[in-house]
Amino acid sequence: MESRPNKIPTHQDMENNVVDRSQEVTLHEILDRVLNKGVVLAGDLVISVADIDLVYVGVRVLLSSVETLERIQSDKQKENEHMHGPNAGINR
Repeated sequence: MESRPNKIPTHQDMENNVVDRSQEVTLHEILDRVLNKGVVLAGDLVISVADIDLVYVGVRVLLSSVETLERIQSDKQKENEHMHGPNAGINR
């Protein structure tokens, strides 16, 4: 029997009421995926009175494990060295 990965419903699926409930996803699995891959949450909050914007707050939150961030930084550093040489990031 072939196993297929868990499908996390998209916004479109929710609008169309098409949600595959054949496999349940636990909170542990969701947290494991978020910490291993990382996720960015972004949002805006605007407080207005009489169609005049009084307060604007832009929010970006990065959720990840320290290990994942270190791995991403290391990968980017290796890529930079490959493209620009080993001393590309050093200021003189």
